[in-house]
Amino acid sequence: MLITFEGIDYCGKSTQARKMIGRLQNESIDAVLLRDPGTTKISEKIREILLDRHFSGIKPWTELLLYEAARAQMVEQSIKPALVRGSVVICDRFYDSTTAYQGYGRRLDLERVRQANAIGACGLVPSLTFYIDLEPDLAAARMKSGSVDRIESEGPDFQSRVRSGFLRIAAEEPQRVRIIDGARPVEQVGAEIWAVTKSYLKRMSYEKES
Repeated sequence: MLITFEGIDYCGKSTQARKMIGRLQNESIDAVLLRDPGTTKISEKIREILLDRHFSGIKPWTELLLYEAARAQMVEQSIKPALVRGSVVICDRFYDSTTAYQGYGRRLDLERVRQANAIGACGLVPSLTFYIDLEPDLAAARMKSGSVDRIESEGPDFQSRVRSGFLRIAAEEPQRVRIIDGARPVEQVGAEIWAVTKSYLKRMSYEKES
């Protein structure tokens, strides 16, 4: 199964993705942690371009296609082989981020973004997605000055549009996307995520046995 973590920058999703891996391994469940964009050598190179503040001239459609290219490489090289092995794949971001950031944030045509996502994800759809919701001003307070990348340096209006995009995605797909309040302490957020995950894993196991 593929479990993804989504949210605006500094919402805490990467921390929770790492905690998830630890909990799964403690349960003797084979699991791998990946990040989008990134993970593979090719995808990491594309990531460097996307996040480099010196490349401020990247156009929105170019940005979108670079994300899809990095994702396609990761899916074919890392995710699909892991799923074939029977591993649980934890991914820090996936195509919902593209919908939120490039579709809602950059205001690109949403239908074309979804079509591009289908190509970039090579047809894969996450089994379960945790969207960690946080107000942009709270997220901004967590940033360290001078360390923000090209995307993180976008202003509050952009981040608000991205957040609205994530909330719209969650409303459209409530069975897949679970909204988690990211303003709470890390351990409380993690406990809720793990409770949902355990329930899902048990249900999946039951369905296989039956």
